[in-house]
Amino acid sequence: MNCKNCGSSLRTDYSFCPDCGAKVIRKRITAKSLIYDVFERYFNLDNTFLKTLWHMIIKPQDVCGGYISGLRKKYLNPVSMLAISLTASGFVIFLMKKVAWDSIDFSSISYAKTSANGGTEKIMSATMEYSSLLYLLYIPIIAFGSYVVFNKKRYNYPEHIVSAIYSLTSFSIITTIYSVVLLLFYPQGYMNGALFFVVAMILFCIYAAYKNSRYKLSSLLWRIPTFLLIFFFGYMGISILTIIMLFLSGDISIADFAPKPN
Repeated sequence: MNCKNCGSSLRTDYSFCPDCGAKVIRKRITAKSLIYDVFERYFNLDNTFLKTLWHMIIKPQDVCGGYISGLRKKYLNPVSMLAISLTASGFVIFLMKKVAWDSIDFSSISYAKTSANGGTEKIMSATMEYSSLLYLLYIPIIAFGSYVVFNKKRYNYPEHIVSAIYSLTSFSIITTIYSVVLLLFYPQGYMNGALFFVVAMILFCIYAAYKNSRYKLSSLLWRIPTFLLIFFFGYMGISILTIIMLFLSGDISIADFAPKPN
């Protein structure tokens, strides 16, 4: 067999490649192995970062499929990508709360117009406190959609978790600069375009899942709607649970959503 990282020939009893030092991966990815990566690789950031982002755009199957098959040194591992993404998202949230918040007219946003007492604004302000948790909850939803719809290679669910992390974090990191520019110079545009960000994120995840599965292009006619349906139910579930938690915690109340007087 050959090393997945440098291509050198290996004896079957080798645990590490004698040329590059990479560990030989023989077992499939499991929940236990992902937890191991959290503790062993969390801050292992190296010069593969930009290569990982670029290849997630042009050939995501090499990044996702490579990690699943045992490739470890060519690309940044998914846990480190998640760490960078959460940091970038935290910076965006900081800008929104400290710089852009007072410049946003929530009454001009279509889904806030029926609220007389700033219900939507209060929900957004409260959910920012849990933004990292809500961000992480997208991962199992995207992974489940990929597991059901794009599973030609018969990956297990933890392996789809890996692909979902790469897809979601890559999109988040790539769009960070755009988000920062909007929040600094046109914060209202950031809020008005929130739905566009969600749609673009879903499409990018579908693109990555499709490239990694190698199904026929014509099959997307039913695979995309099925994936969107799964994501919709997952998204609605998260939204409902979030609102219930905010009601129970007292962050919002029924009065906040009273209709505007005529």
